[in-house]
Amino acid sequence: MSRKRITVAAAVLVLATGCGAADMTKQASPFANAQGAKTVTLSVQSWVGAQANVAVAQYLLEHELGYRVDTVQVDEVPAWDALSQGRVDAILEDWGHPEQEQRYVQDKKTIAAGGDLGVTGHIGWFVPTYFAKKHPDVTNWKNLNKYADLLRTAESGGKGQLLDGSPSYVTNDKALVKNLDLDYQVVFAGSEAAQITQMQQFAKEKKPFLSYWYTPQWLMEKVPMTEVKLPPYEEGCDADPAKVDCAYPVTPLQKYLNADFAKDGGKAAEFLRKFKWTTEDQNQVSLMIAEQKMRPEEAAKKWVDSHESVWKAWLS
Repeated sequence: MSRKRITVAAAVLVLATGCGAADMTKQASPFANAQGAKTVTLSVQSWVGAQANVAVAQYLLEHELGYRVDTVQVDEVPAWDALSQGRVDAILEDWGHPEQEQRYVQDKKTIAAGGDLGVTGHIGWFVPTYFAKKHPDVTNWKNLNKYADLLRTAESGGKGQLLDGSPSYVTNDKALVKNLDLDYQVVFAGSEAAQITQMQQFAKEKKPFLSYWYTPQWLMEKVPMTEVKLPPYEEGCDADPAKVDCAYPVTPLQKYLNADFAKDGGKAAEFLRKFKWTTEDQNQVSLMIAEQKMRPEEAAKKWVDSHESVWKAWLS
């Protein structure tokens, strides 16, 4: 989440703020005047990196451009539907959904590409580095069965545990376990936050674990992890979800805008196209939100105050 996430059931839009109506340009706003409202609605995904993007974009849209920003929390695939319908104006971090891109960008033309976010994403299987140093061969998938007993938990049914996060994330893990003939059980923590809590507890006790994880992600700085090499990714090797037997690809993360908003969204749309930062930038804000427990707007302000040379270019 490509990042490879997909919803296993239709998600219900949960409004973080705002009313989520189809035409956000006509909603009431603190900035409304006789000429009309200035409102932008952003989709915010459940992982903290996506929250960091939205926090900084929202802060600058509000404080530099005078918009009211509403946010809608929605899973990845339903977010494309919401974007196409105009219920949200932009997705700031997409990990690759070729079917949705074909349907909405190429065919229906209800969504427009918004450009690179500037961050490259990658999903993989990881073990804690302290375990990899003790057992170097665990970093090759061919040797994972050798360590299944060490990685067994009460939830994994007598097999080794492969820890995943939310069931709403696109994951090939069940297919990989089956197709690579691995003695493992995929166990969902339920959310990114719950998965982090489990990994931190394992690390505190210096216990081994095997986990679906992704970069960039701030936890890597707190719990060093080493990737397990899966069979190399080749174009099309993940085309059939049931037959996947390869690693996840490396994905330049993308932004997408509602087509009408891309055309008529004025300075807000122009700003979001130019919004582009680095993995380091994103991780700085993510750490403040997740580790330091700062409110997203506080974290955004702190980053904005110390990176004027970066964001000024987004407003020019």
